[in-house]
Amino acid sequence: MSKGETTLILGAAGQIGTDLVTTLRERNGGDTVIAADVKEQSGMLSEGGPFMKLDVLDAQAIADAIRANKVKEVYLLAAMLSATAEQKIKTAWRLNMEGLFILLDIAKELGGLKIFWPSSIAVFGPTTPSKQTPQFTVMEPSTVYGISKLAGERWCEYYFNKFGVDVRSIRYPGLISYKAMPGGGTTDYAVDIYHQALDKGAYTCFLKEDTALPMMYMPDAIRATLELMDAPAEQVKIRSSYNLGGISFTPKEIAAEIKKHVPEFKIDYAPDFRQEIADSWPNSIDDSRAQQDWGWNCKYDLNTMTIDMLQHLKAKREIAG
Repeated sequence: MSKGETTLILGAAGQIGTDLVTTLRERNGGDTVIAADVKEQSGMLSEGGPFMKLDVLDAQAIADAIRANKVKEVYLLAAMLSATAEQKIKTAWRLNMEGLFILLDIAKELGGLKIFWPSSIAVFGPTTPSKQTPQFTVMEPSTVYGISKLAGERWCEYYFNKFGVDVRSIRYPGLISYKAMPGGGTTDYAVDIYHQALDKGAYTCFLKEDTALPMMYMPDAIRATLELMDAPAEQVKIRSSYNLGGISFTPKEIAAEIKKHVPEFKIDYAPDFRQEIADSWPNSIDDSRAQQDWGWNCKYDLNTMTIDMLQHLKAKREIAG
C-alpha cells in the first residue's frame, strides 16, 4: 500500500487486530489506519489513531466508512472462533459468512479495494493428511468454524475469478501473542499457559499432553500477513487461502519449555470438548507454496518464542504493579 492511503481493520480488538493495528500505524502513520470494532474501545486502539464503532454485518455503514475515508485496504478480522462457535452455531455462521459477503460485494462495486480475510487450519478435518498437510488436499471440516472458513475460501476465489476482487488470505495456525488475551479458540491454551505460569505457577490444560498442533508466534503471523498484502498481484497465485506453517508442539513440550524459565511451573490435564476439535486438525503444515510464491519464512521457534513471551508478560505485570 502506498504511504498515505487509508487502511480499515474490522474486528480490530481481537487477537490479530491488536497487533496488526500497532504494526501498521508504526509503519504507515497512525492517521492512515482506522481501527474498527463492534464495541467502543479505549487505550491503544482509540488513542493511537482513528477508531470507529462498526458492525461488520451493517453493510451500509461499512460501505459509507470505506467511501468517506478513501480506504484502499480492508482487513476483515471479525469472526467467532472455533470453541465459541460450537456453542453458538447459527450466530457464528452469520457473523463469519455474511460479514465476508458484505465486504466482497462492496469491493466488487467500488473496485480498487484490496481485502485481507483470514482462513484457518480449521478448514481441514479428520480425513485430511495430518503430517505436513499439503496446500491442496482433502478438506472435510467437522466444526462450524472450519465449515465457515472453507466456504469463505471458495467465495474469495470465486469473487477474484469472476469479478477481479483482489482478496488475499492465509490459513493461520494457532496464534500466540502477549498483547491480547485468549479469544475462544481451541489453540488458545498456548496463550493462556504463559499467563497462568506467571500468575499461578500452574495450568490445567483442556487438551491431552501429546496433542500436537501447528502454532505461530504473532510477530511471524503479522509479518506474513503484511508480506502477502505487499506482494505484487501476479505473485499471489492462490486466491482461496495459503497454507502457513510455523511451530508444531504439544502441551507437554510447551510446558517443558516454560519450566526452563519458571522452574516451579506445573501442568495437569483435563481434556474437554475441545480435544475432539483438536483431533480433527493437522499436526504440521506444508507451506512451500507460500515460500515459493511470495517468499514466506518462519523466524521464531518454541524456544525463542517462549523467551520473548515471558519477557513481555513479566514487563506488563511490572508496569501494572
